[in-house]
Amino acid sequence: MWFIALILAGLGYLLIWLIRNLLPVQGLAYVDASILNDISELPQQTKMLDVRDEVFYRECHVQGAINISIGRLPFVWRNELSPSEPVLILSDSIIKSKRAARLLKSRGFRQIYAVRGQYCA
Repeated sequence: MWFIALILAGLGYLLIWLIRNLLPVQGLAYVDASILNDISELPQQTKMLDVRDEVFYRECHVQGAINISIGRLPFVWRNELSPSEPVLILSDSIIKSKRAARLLKSRGFRQIYAVRGQYCA
């Protein structure tokens, strides 16, 4: 009997993971990586947030981007970001972009964008 309960618990966690990582985030708009060639197309005072780990950020990053890794974001976002400003999320995966967007949205951010495509070659 305990085996069935364990399997059901595992399926529950898997379902929650799928929902949190694969479903779209309301209010998150995707922009093509080519927008980084002409940042003037973004809304005024947009902050670029790179949520990759510092090692990858140092290898290649967009000039002017703020690096706060996804693990540190819940704790230090107030140091660099304000809910009244638009945020462009730079990440190496769509899942990290969605996690960052969900976190920012829960903190009151309303103008959230994420780069789709490669921006570091």
